[in-house]
Amino acid sequence: METSGPGVSRHIRTVKRRRWGRLRQQWKLLGLFEIDQQHEFYSLTCMMKEGLCAAVQIVFWFVCDCVKDFRMETYAGPVFASLRRSLGMTEKEYQQSLSSEGSYLQFISNSKSKADFFLTNDKRFFLKTQSKREVRFLLSNLRIYMEHLEKYPHSLLVKFLGEKKEKYFIVMQSVFYPDDRITARYDIKGCEVSRWTDPAPEGSQIIVVLKDLNFEGQFIQLDHQRPWLLRQVEIDSAFLQTLNVLDYSLLLAHQPLHQDELTQSLSFTTLITRAKKSVNATSSPTHATSPTVPGVVAEEDSTILSSELNTTQYKIEQQSRVGTESADLQTFQAQNRRLLPNFKNPLHVIDGPDQRYFIGIIDIFTVYGFKKRLEHLWKRLRHPRQTFSTVSPPAYCHRLCQWVQDHTK
Repeated sequence: METSGPGVSRHIRTVKRRRWGRLRQQWKLLGLFEIDQQHEFYSLTCMMKEGLCAAVQIVFWFVCDCVKDFRMETYAGPVFASLRRSLGMTEKEYQQSLSSEGSYLQFISNSKSKADFFLTNDKRFFLKTQSKREVRFLLSNLRIYMEHLEKYPHSLLVKFLGEKKEKYFIVMQSVFYPDDRITARYDIKGCEVSRWTDPAPEGSQIIVVLKDLNFEGQFIQLDHQRPWLLRQVEIDSAFLQTLNVLDYSLLLAHQPLHQDELTQSLSFTTLITRAKKSVNATSSPTHATSPTVPGVVAEEDSTILSSELNTTQYKIEQQSRVGTESADLQTFQAQNRRLLPNFKNPLHVIDGPDQRYFIGIIDIFTVYGFKKRLEHLWKRLRHPRQTFSTVSPPAYCHRLCQWVQDHTK
């Protein structure tokens, strides 16, 4: 009787896959759980950690043969490293998050995507498997993606921080970070067909990402920040239109502001700090050489900051009296910058009067090619009086912008 060899190994793997398939069905609504030693991806994520740890230390070109039968290769290392620096992220903290002793987490979403989603233990970074076509698309458009982030530093587009193969996956910043107090999450596409998800039972800890129809009757309450959001969604979706892509999502989550956060947002010292990080002109993903922000501001004496702010304010007032604007102010307006919150992950966080919102645009790899055009024709016949996701990039862009306009106050 055979007790070892390739046949037995294949049988064991098959049994594990079937067992994991049953567990996956049971846990389908859990959303997030730890990848422990019994998990089918435990070995893979351990090797990913080891490879990523080494890759961060050698950003220019990296091929890892750190484990037998395991090889990791990075793409465009210097480009992604410069983007991380422009976000105020040091290589040390990036490495610590990706390679911490804590196990990765797996996120099982209600998305139709066949991709596997992993989160670092601190939930700061997503690792998502990608098809070869999607990887080629990202790399071929990497230059204009970086140029867009440089032109609009406060863009809502998801920030890609690395690319690996042979099982292709990308590392990206989580829009919902930190998520400790988030009360609801939504994936918005601006249409109706298949855009409802059953909410989690009341009082449960199940993580469910809701959709467009779940949000009906609600509004994103932003007050004076509403014009900024409308403009930035318009800018980012117009950029995606030039790439001929569709089916991207506006991720949205919210949590109530605590009383101390409401008070802090009005303090003069906090206002100065926020202003400094928001107008930092040196935070460029293509020219960053040090951890400049948006996101992190060095600790400085508040008197110096007050003096700087007062001087800047005086200059602006003087220029306004003679009907001129400074070059810095014109750049600030042209780049559609805003006053960033004094909070982690500030590029994706917008504070309203009593709610904190997490907003970002993800899933930007679906090209409107021949297959999608056929799918569009088929859905027009099947859903003649309903809106669906597969439409031309101009129509998709316009519809998402309209959704944001209709659901914000």
